[in-house]
Amino acid sequence: MTRSCGEFRRGFCRALVAVVVLSGCTLVGGPLPEAGPQPTRGGRPAAERGGQPAATERPPVQPSATPPATTAEVHALWVVRSTLTHADSIRAMVRRAAEAGFGDLIVQVRGRGDAYYRGRWEPPPANQDPSPDQLDPLALAIREAHARGLRVHAWVNAHLLASAELPPDDPRHLFNSGPGLLAVARPLARALHDMDPNDDRYRDAIVRHAREHSGELEGVYTAPAHPEVKEHVYSVVMDVVERYDVDGIHLDYVRFPGPDFDYSRAALDGFREWTTGRLGSERRAELDAAATRDPLAFVDALPELWDDFRREQITELVERVYYGVKKRKPPVVVSAALFANAEDAYRNRFQDWATWLRQGILDVAVLMAYTPDSELFRRQLAAAVEAAGGLRPVWAGIGAYSNTVSGTVEKIRIARTLGARGISLFSYDWAVTPGNGNPSGTYLVEVARAAFTGP
Repeated sequence: MTRSCGEFRRGFCRALVAVVVLSGCTLVGGPLPEAGPQPTRGGRPAAERGGQPAATERPPVQPSATPPATTAEVHALWVVRSTLTHADSIRAMVRRAAEAGFGDLIVQVRGRGDAYYRGRWEPPPANQDPSPDQLDPLALAIREAHARGLRVHAWVNAHLLASAELPPDDPRHLFNSGPGLLAVARPLARALHDMDPNDDRYRDAIVRHAREHSGELEGVYTAPAHPEVKEHVYSVVMDVVERYDVDGIHLDYVRFPGPDFDYSRAALDGFREWTTGRLGSERRAELDAAATRDPLAFVDALPELWDDFRREQITELVERVYYGVKKRKPPVVVSAALFANAEDAYRNRFQDWATWLRQGILDVAVLMAYTPDSELFRRQLAAAVEAAGGLRPVWAGIGAYSNTVSGTVEKIRIARTLGARGISLFSYDWAVTPGNGNPSGTYLVEVARAAFTGP
């Protein structure tokens, strides 16, 4: 049921007090040699499973209340995939991070449905050498980082699939091989409902809409309610966990792009089935009849249930990934990049991270509090830390690109006073590149000197 803002805030804080935290999740491990793909024991795409997604894998032992991260303050960096295209830039990144006092690297290995590693289920990016002896960015990052005592978290963009301005042309890319798995905006829903997804007009309409709304949309997304999408993302994560000695899995874009998504046929049909048992027989018959005339009949008549359904799709993926990781490698930390405004996350992105923490299906909450406003930053982070109750670590995500050096240092100190267990800067790539707000390219060093080693 939809709640008022005040009711949500009160429920949000109460709900997160009782949190279960996985034991033994220290961030340790040795480097994995660069090697080609090995046989996997994990999830497989739905096409190889007969179209049926696997059930959530739950560990046989219930987790204890031991926090999953080290007790020391975590200093992390988001590292965008552009740094992973050359061996020299990867080595330089690890060296710079270590010298500045950062201990955790969140490296983007799935940016837009591609693999910055030896991926089994997705192709390498177009700007990477496809030869057999090609660079394995993730393996190299792990080897270099572990040699210096740094931890590596594999950053996976869950539902953001492709750029609308420059869509991928590789036929193996999910954008091309699975047009029926793309998320559909509400304005397109009726026109695309009965169109064959393999018709070029179907995908063209989705791409055109994303281009026309580039201010709100980063690109083309996958449909979170589609069983094959869930299976595919799960398989990608398990592939990474099983074949690489990562210290963490970091989920990003594990949300809907906005309230106008997703109105694909799979989502509408899934919702209609999901309402079975939730409606009286007369109401059901009435809506079934209406749906023969209008594919949006159910969602328009049941907006609160429709929102609950969408939130459930995202939570289901997070839960499945969490237990899949823990079954294979319990020490691997599962974190997620979260919208700092909890109500916006809940109502408009269907990212119910309050429930994730309450249910114990997330080890670390990384709050994307990118604002330059220190007071807003304080309020957002304080609410998250209070809600987590000290049982789940909260890392303060700080937007370096939107803050001066002094602004970032101030926010790091605020995070400490509020009880955050660490900070993460977005991003390494911006902080070491000369440009606006960072004319000398020394931003990273200046922040580290003032916040980590200064007075």
